[in-house]
Amino acid sequence: MKLSNMHPRSALQSTSNRRHFLASAGGGLSALGVAAALADSSHGPAPEIDPANPYEPRPSHFPAKAKNVIVVFCSGALSHVDTFDFKPELERLHGQPMPGNENLVSFQGPNGNLTRPLWKFRPRGESGKMISDLVPHIGEMADDLCFFHSLTNKSNTHGPAENVMNTGFTFDGFPSMGAWVNFALGSENRDLPSFVAMEDPRGMPQSGPNNWANGFLPAAFQGTPFSTTKPIRYLDRPDSISTKTELASREALRFLEQQTQDRFPGDQQLAARMASYELAARMQLQVPDVVDLSGEPKHILELYGADSSNKTKADFANNCILARRMIERGVRFVQLFNGAYASGGKINWDGHSKLKEQYDVHGEILDQPVAGLLKDLKQRGLLESTLVVFATEFGRMPMFQAGTYGRDHNPNGFTCWLAGAGVKPGFSYGATDEFGFRAQENVMTVHDFHATILHLMGLDHKRLTFYHNGIQRRLTDVHGEVIHDVLA
Repeated sequence: MKLSNMHPRSALQSTSNRRHFLASAGGGLSALGVAAALADSSHGPAPEIDPANPYEPRPSHFPAKAKNVIVVFCSGALSHVDTFDFKPELERLHGQPMPGNENLVSFQGPNGNLTRPLWKFRPRGESGKMISDLVPHIGEMADDLCFFHSLTNKSNTHGPAENVMNTGFTFDGFPSMGAWVNFALGSENRDLPSFVAMEDPRGMPQSGPNNWANGFLPAAFQGTPFSTTKPIRYLDRPDSISTKTELASREALRFLEQQTQDRFPGDQQLAARMASYELAARMQLQVPDVVDLSGEPKHILELYGADSSNKTKADFANNCILARRMIERGVRFVQLFNGAYASGGKINWDGHSKLKEQYDVHGEILDQPVAGLLKDLKQRGLLESTLVVFATEFGRMPMFQAGTYGRDHNPNGFTCWLAGAGVKPGFSYGATDEFGFRAQENVMTVHDFHATILHLMGLDHKRLTFYHNGIQRRLTDVHGEVIHDVLA
């Protein structure tokens, strides 16, 4: 691992002898040990990761605005022109061809004429931000949101585009943003995972575990998937094993491992394995308490919509409450997924054929719980130190696909937003053209988005690197600029 601004080529030269030694060690050092051995201290001390305590809190590059992150990810590609990106020209030219793109062919084929937003836009809050009636509760929070209206993605296919939004790369095998943050900063709670991923109650997102994978980073830094509907597997003690027997077996295992560690004090793989078992044992005591929402007061359940007769909405609302409880207990990074895998838009935001019918269902599930999360974080003072990220893999076209009642994929311009620690509230950055078709003003890449999020966590995206396969890798590849205009 390297946490400096040294050029990768220089880093390779300065560590070549050490790398040769490590490579010839035949795997005697764990990945954590290799990372520490390759750390470059020429620009100040890099954090040292103790394999026996990989989640120990580590300092950021500079003072951070945000201590924690909650990502709400809308899987399936939420339509920006029907939610947050108001375009009067779509109303005026409804039913007419888009000038200059009369015969546009996109992901699934030919497109028809321009189609107005399917929900009415209204001014929200003191800022007067135009937000549609699909998400009225989120609209109430307009004065707390910082919108990015000019995001672009390098892929127009769900899986690779989800990978880009969550790992920075289209291909599988790269570390997720949560893994990078976990790797850089560690955790403030030694009894819970530092990085938690919560699937939508309806299923796993399109790109699955890639969204929370550790990639080539040490396995300790991958996300732990669980939620209020999907508990951590194999956490409970088997009924056939008594508490006394389990405690005795732990003591015996600890004794044997300590003997082995005394014989081989440099075996970092053993230290890492012991740390993993010890975390699992502590989680057996802590996780049941943190996922038990029975003590949440009635007004909080009502705020999130957890009392809804719509079971999917109630389950997603419970996940939002759990995200807040995790942040309260020092969990560094939480991913909340809204929308599942490819389903023709039935259980995610991929509205190709019946967008209005399907989004009416999805909007109810998303809107109140996310707004409730924002309100609850704010009233508890947690929004001052928590960054809430609202994202999706790309947007949708300003016209219906030919012969359908839905919108095709649009990676050329779409909207995400941030709220909380360190960002300007009630602010909009960038813009698409008059139809919402293509980013036109302050065009952003996902690398810029990631660089800005890392900056708010006190991390320089160019210094947060890990040596892998002959190169110093980073979340933002060799791209990305912090969007300073949105910083409070």
